[in-house]
Amino acid sequence: MTEKSSARPATSMAALRAPLADAMELLASMRFAISLLVVICITAVIGTVVKQNEPMNNYVNQFGPFWSELFGRMNLFTVYSAWWFLLMMGFLVISTSLCIARHTPKILRDFKNYKESVREQSLQAFRHKGLGYLHLNPEASLQQINAWLAAHGWRARAQVRNTGVMIGAKKGAAHKVGYLAAHSAIVLICLGGLFDGDLLVRTVMWAQGKSIYQGADFNQMTAENRLGPGNPSFRGNLFVPEGSRSAAALLNMPTGVVMQELPFEVELKKFKVEYYETGMPKLFASDIVIHDRETGASQEATVKVNEPVTYKGLTLYQSSFEDGGSELQLRMRNLSGSDEADLTGKIGGAITMTQGDSKATMEFSDLRVINVENLGGASAGAPGASDAAGIDVRKVDLVGRLEQHLGSGATTGSKKNLRNVGPSFSYKIRDASGQAREYNNYMLPLELEGQRVFLLGVRESASENFRYLRVPVDTQDSMDGWLSMRRALADPAQRNRAARRYAEAASPADNPKMREQLEATSLRVLTLFAGAAGLRADAPAQGAAVGGLPALSDFVEREVPESDRGRVSEVLLRILNGSLFELYKQGQQQLGQPAPEPGAKTQAFMTQAVLSLSDSMFYPAPMLLQLKDFKQVQASVFQVTRAPGRTLVYAGAILLIIGVFAMLYIRERRLWIWLESAPGRPEQTRVRMAMSSNRDTPDLPTEFDALKQQLLHEEA
Repeated sequence: MTEKSSARPATSMAALRAPLADAMELLASMRFAISLLVVICITAVIGTVVKQNEPMNNYVNQFGPFWSELFGRMNLFTVYSAWWFLLMMGFLVISTSLCIARHTPKILRDFKNYKESVREQSLQAFRHKGLGYLHLNPEASLQQINAWLAAHGWRARAQVRNTGVMIGAKKGAAHKVGYLAAHSAIVLICLGGLFDGDLLVRTVMWAQGKSIYQGADFNQMTAENRLGPGNPSFRGNLFVPEGSRSAAALLNMPTGVVMQELPFEVELKKFKVEYYETGMPKLFASDIVIHDRETGASQEATVKVNEPVTYKGLTLYQSSFEDGGSELQLRMRNLSGSDEADLTGKIGGAITMTQGDSKATMEFSDLRVINVENLGGASAGAPGASDAAGIDVRKVDLVGRLEQHLGSGATTGSKKNLRNVGPSFSYKIRDASGQAREYNNYMLPLELEGQRVFLLGVRESASENFRYLRVPVDTQDSMDGWLSMRRALADPAQRNRAARRYAEAASPADNPKMREQLEATSLRVLTLFAGAAGLRADAPAQGAAVGGLPALSDFVEREVPESDRGRVSEVLLRILNGSLFELYKQGQQQLGQPAPEPGAKTQAFMTQAVLSLSDSMFYPAPMLLQLKDFKQVQASVFQVTRAPGRTLVYAGAILLIIGVFAMLYIRERRLWIWLESAPGRPEQTRVRMAMSSNRDTPDLPTEFDALKQQLLHEEA
C-alpha cells in the first residue's frame, strides 16, 4: 500500500513535467521565434500603412462605419500600444532569450574545442583532403606547421599519439558570435520598445490610480489625469506659443490623453521659419529658455529639426509648428442685406452668434500667412465663355461649379508658376446640434484665368477638399461691386427697378406692349435666378430654395418643349445678363461710383459675376467673413521624451549589425593535419590533411589547394 501511494505522486509529477517541458521546448524553438517575428513585422507594416492615433471620424470617412468599428475593436488604429502586440513582443523576448540560454553553453564549448581527437582514418571521408610529404622529421614538421598556422591566423592544438600527432586548427570562430549578437540584438530592441512604449505609462497610471481624459477642453483635466515629473518613460507633445511658457505635455493614449508634468518650464522666445519657393518649410527652429522648477536656474537653447536639446534626461525635439493664437480683424458682410459688422477673433477661440431662436458658434481654427500656389497655365480669356452656349451645362450647384483645389491650392495648369498669393484664414460655423462646416477665405484677390477674384472656400468635413466660390473684384479691386449686385438681387424692389430699366433699354419706345412683356420676362428671370420663386415641386425634404442658373435650367425643362429649349435658353441668358447689368449699375450708384462703361473689362467682370452669383445661391452661410488685418502669433510643438529604452535600442542596433556581418561574411573553417613518420623513410614526415567549413562556398577548394601547396612539398 505504501509503495503504491508513493508511486502516485511520482507519476503525477512526471505528467506535469511533460507538458511543461513541451511548452519550454516550443518557446525556445527557432520556429516559434521566427513565427513571432514574422507576425510582428506584418503588424508593423499595418501600423505604418494605417495612420495611428487619428480621430475616429477620420477612420469612419476612410473605411466606412462597419470596417472602422471592426478595425477599432482589433486595435489596428493603435497597433503599437495594443495588448496583443505587447504580448507578442514579450513572448519574442522570452523565446529569443531561451534560444540564447540554450545555445550559449554549446557555443562556448565550441570556442574551446579544436576537435583534435578525431581519428586519422576519418580524414579520408572529408571532401577536401590531401596527402603529402615533408623532408623533415615529425618533430621538426610539427614545429614548422604550428609556426605557419599561427602566422596565418589559425588557432591550433596538437594531440600526440603513439603513431603520430593530430593537429586540430580553426579559423573564423567569430561566426558563432554573430548568432549570439543577432539574437541578443532582438532581445535588446524589443525590451527598448517595451520600455519606451506606453507600457510603463500604463503601469504608473495603474499604480497611482490615474485615468485617461476623454474630453476636448484640456482645462477641465484634474489631478486624476496628470502624471508627476517622476514618470520613468513617456513621449508627449508640448505646445508653446511665442512669449508664453508651458510645463506640461500631452500623452496620446488609445482612448484619450494624459497630462504629463515636466520638471521645468519651456519658454518660447522666438520661432523662426524659412520656406522653399514651393511654400514648403525649409527650416524651422525655436529659441527657447528652459526654467528649472526646482532650482530656478535658466538655460537658453535653440531647438532645430534633427538638433534636439536634452535637459535632465528629457529630450526636446522640434516636431512641428502651429498658430499660437493670432488675432484677426474681420469684416462680417451680409449677402442679402446691407448690414455689416467688424469682428475681432483669435485663432483657437470662438464667438456665439444668434439669429432669431437659433444659435451658432463661430470657431477660428487657422491662419496661413504664406500660401504659395501654382498659377501656371491660366487662360487669359473670359472665364465661363464656354458655358454661355446653353443653360443645360450650368446645371450645377456649389459642389459642381466651384473650382476644386487641394488645401488652399489653386492649380490651374500643367505649367508651374509658383506665387505667394497672400494670407488666408479658416473658421467653422457649428450649429446647436454640433454639426459644423469649415470655411477658408483668402485675404487678397488672386488672378485666375485673366480675372482677379476673391476665393471663399467651404467644405463639409475634413476629409474633403475645399470648394471655392470666385468673387470678381470691381474697379476698386474690392468685392463691393459684386456684393452690391448680390444684395440688390435679393431685394424685390431693386429687381423690379432693374427689370423695368432693362425693358426700357432693350425694347422700342413706340411698342409699350413689348416693353411690358419684356419687363415681365426680365422680372421672372431675376426672380428665378434669385431663388425667390418658391420651392421646386420635386425638391428634397429639406426644402432648399432653388436659385441661380440651375433654377433657369429647371424652368426651361418644365415649361418649354424639348425642340425649343436651346433657342429659349439663349434668349433667357441674354435677358439675364442684361438685367444683372442693370442691377450692377444700380449697385454702383448706391456705392457712389460712376456707372460702368461697356467694354472688355466690364464684360469679363459681368461674365464671372453671373457665374459667381449663381454659385452664391448655394453658399451655405448667409454672410461671409473678410480678413482686414491680423497679428500673427506662432507656436512651436515639441516632442518631449524620456526614453530609458533608447540606449538598449542603440546597443541592439550595433549588435544586430555585428551579428549580421559575422553570420554573412565570416566563415568558420576547421583544419586537421595528421603527422606520422613516412614508411621506410624515417627522415621524412607523411602529412594527411582535411578541411571543412560551415558554408561550402565556391572558393573553398581554391583555399584548400593553396594550403596544400604551402604546407606540402610533395603530393602522393
